[in-house]
Amino acid sequence: MAGKAWRKPEIEHVTVIGKIKQPDQETYLKLVKLAHEFSRCVSKAVKMLAKGLSKDVIVKETTKDLNLGYADTIYKIAKLIVEGCKANGSNPLKAKIKKKFIISRGFSSYKGNRNVRLVSTSEVLVRIPKDGWIRLEVEFGQRYLPLIGELVQKSLNKELSYTAKIVFGNGKIYLHVSVPLELYLKYFGNGKAKGELIASFDVNSDRINMVIVDRRGIIRDVKVKHFPEVTSHGFPKDKAKHLRLNALAELLNYAYHHGVGIILFEDLELIKSRKFTKSKKANRKISKFAKAQLLQYGMIRALRMGFEVYLVNPSYTSKLGEKIQKFLGIDIHTASAYLLALKFLGFKVSKIAKVSNIS
Repeated sequence: MAGKAWRKPEIEHVTVIGKIKQPDQETYLKLVKLAHEFSRCVSKAVKMLAKGLSKDVIVKETTKDLNLGYADTIYKIAKLIVEGCKANGSNPLKAKIKKKFIISRGFSSYKGNRNVRLVSTSEVLVRIPKDGWIRLEVEFGQRYLPLIGELVQKSLNKELSYTAKIVFGNGKIYLHVSVPLELYLKYFGNGKAKGELIASFDVNSDRINMVIVDRRGIIRDVKVKHFPEVTSHGFPKDKAKHLRLNALAELLNYAYHHGVGIILFEDLELIKSRKFTKSKKANRKISKFAKAQLLQYGMIRALRMGFEVYLVNPSYTSKLGEKIQKFLGIDIHTASAYLLALKFLGFKVSKIAKVSNIS
């Protein structure tokens, strides 16, 4: 199984979300003003970076408006946005930041975070540049309290750090905390998947295909979850997300109870951009489908269940899947998942069609 066809996912943190209680009017206005200024600075940094200005110049300029901690985070956000625009063939100078938010990266030497700091499981401090700290009440789900409690304790002792994000939505305020994966699995890991089989996934906007193979590459089982309604015009986005997450969870549970020890997903970083077509319906499916988010959920859930998880280079799997699907008696998406598994096992998939006498 050696080679460059696959790699382990680089998941270092898992996001836990808490709800910030509505503060008094004065505190609320300070928070909103900071979020507005933060978003404005991100837009400004994106344009500066797109024009070729250096990190030092961008951070120095942003620090004048906020502080060094926020400025450093803003530069990294801007860099991701510019890289994303270029990968999708769009102009970063035209990128618009519509939502208001605040993000502060973790620093263990600053008690976990320089600007958005948890001081207990129910309180968070937010630094307002040139005006000091404001104190906010936050509520996490009951099952997350032991985890957040240990995170706070170790962070205040300068042992851990976490990135914190404050977002506004539907009249509510939320706190997103990036918890180190090792700490998260300490509380939410479910043992070890000890099976010898391999489950490979092909994830699409309206279906998820899973094929289970043994170490010789022989197909042992196939499962498909269909949800075509989610791509129809006007279908609620949140409901579509819920259906996809549930489908993926059910397939992972099935794999766990049917002898699987290794889970394979596509390596999205090797897919340069989304491929749009002449079909308006197909383009709507592609543009609204948050595939990276769904795969992130799948990887974290698989790790919680004790699976080994790998990302496999998906190049040519769809094209070759078209050639071998009839020969194998499976649909094209299942064929793509199967080829992903063969790549992981070290087979030369480019020769599969010829070996099978398929043209």
